Amino acid sequence: MRVLGIETSCDETAASVVALDGDAAPKILSNIVLSQIEEHAAFGGVVPEIAARAHVEALDGIVEAALADSGLDLADIDAIAATAGPGLVGGLIVGLMTAKAIAAAAGKPLIAINHLEGHALTARLTDGLDFPYLLLLVSGGHTQILAVRGVGDYQRWATTIDDALGEAFDKTAKMLGLPYPGGPNVEKAAQAGNAARFAFPRPMKGSAQPDFSFSGLKTAVRQAATAIAPLSDQDVADICASFQAAVADALADRVGRALARFREAFPGTRNPALVVAGGVAANRTIKATLERQCAEAGFTFVAPPLKLCTDNAAMIAWAGIERLREGMAQENGFDFVPRSRWPLDSISTPMVGSGRRGAKA
Repeated sequence: MRVLGIETSCDETAASVVALDGDAAPKILSNIVLSQIEEHAAFGGVVPEIAARAHVEALDGIVEAALADSGLDLADIDAIAATAGPGLVGGLIVGLMTAKAIAAAAGKPLIAINHLEGHALTARLTDGLDFPYLLLLVSGGHTQILAVRGVGDYQRWATTIDDALGEAFDKTAKMLGLPYPGGPNVEKAAQAGNAARFAFPRPMKGSAQPDFSFSGLKTAVRQAATAIAPLSDQDVADICASFQAAVADALADRVGRALARFREAFPGTRNPALVVAGGVAANRTIKATLERQCAEAGFTFVAPPLKLCTDNAAMIAWAGIERLREGMAQENGFDFVPRSRWPLDSISTPMVGSGRRGAKA
C-alpha cells in the first residue's frame, strides 16, 4: 500500500507518502512540511484567513515535492488521504478539495481522515505499538486522554473544560512579551528561572473529575505578572519556570488517574503503554515528568519523534493505510464535507463551555 497524505488543518502545509509492504515495517518515503510561523508571528497567533491563503499558494508545490522525494509517480499511489477535520475550516477546504481533485483525476480512492486519528495512530507507524494503549494528546488545539482500542475505536476519558494546553502556553508567552510560538519560548525562558518562586495553582489536581483546566492557571500568571510589573528578564524566567512546573504537576495528576483506569479497563494488557503526542510533547520538563510516572506505574512511555508529534502529513497517510487494510476506507470520500469540529469519540458528553455544537475538539 502506498498512500499520499495531505494535511492543512491549521498553520502547516504538508504532504507525505507512506508505504506498507506486507509484514515489513512501514516506511515514510517523503514528509514535506511548510510552516507558516513567520506569516502569523506578528499577530501572536494563527490568523485563519492568512493560513487558508498560504495553503492555497503552497499546497500544489508541496504535493509535487512529496511525490518527487518518494521516487513515485501518482500512478504508483494506491489512495489519497486528506485531513477533513477538526481544524480551521478554510484550511481544511483547501486540503480536502485538492485531494478530491487529485483523486478524481488519477482515479484513486479518497479517504477523509480525522486529524486526531492521525495523532492517535502515529505510535503504530513509529513504534509498531499494539492495541490497546493510552494516548495523551497535548497541542495548541487539543488536550485529551483517550483509550485507543483499535482503528476507529476510541474512548475519550478526559478533555479540557476551557483552554487547550498549547493555547495556555501561547497566551502566557504573549502576556510576558515573549514571541510566538509560545511553547518553545516559555520553555527556553524557564531554563534560567526559579520554579519555586511563584506558587501557581495546579488546576484540577486531586479532583474526581478526570478532565483538564488551564484558564485559572493562566489568570494566576497574569495576576503575578501585573503585581510585579515592570518585569525584568529574571522575573519572566521565574514566572515561566513556575508556570511550567504547575503544568507538569497538573498533567501528572490527571495522567495518574488515567493509568490506573487503564489497568482496570484492560487487565489483560501485557505491556501497557502511554503515548504522548502533539507539539507540547516536545517540552522536556513535561516529558521527563511523565517518563518517571510511567516507569513507576509499569507503563512504557512512547513519544514519537517531534516532527511526527506536531502537525504533519505522514500521520495522515498512515491513518489512510490503517483504514485501507481494515477495509474501512470511506466509499463516499468525494462527498465528505470538512468539519471544523469532529471528536474521535462522538459518544462522549460535550464539556461545559464548549458551545451548542459540542466539545472544542
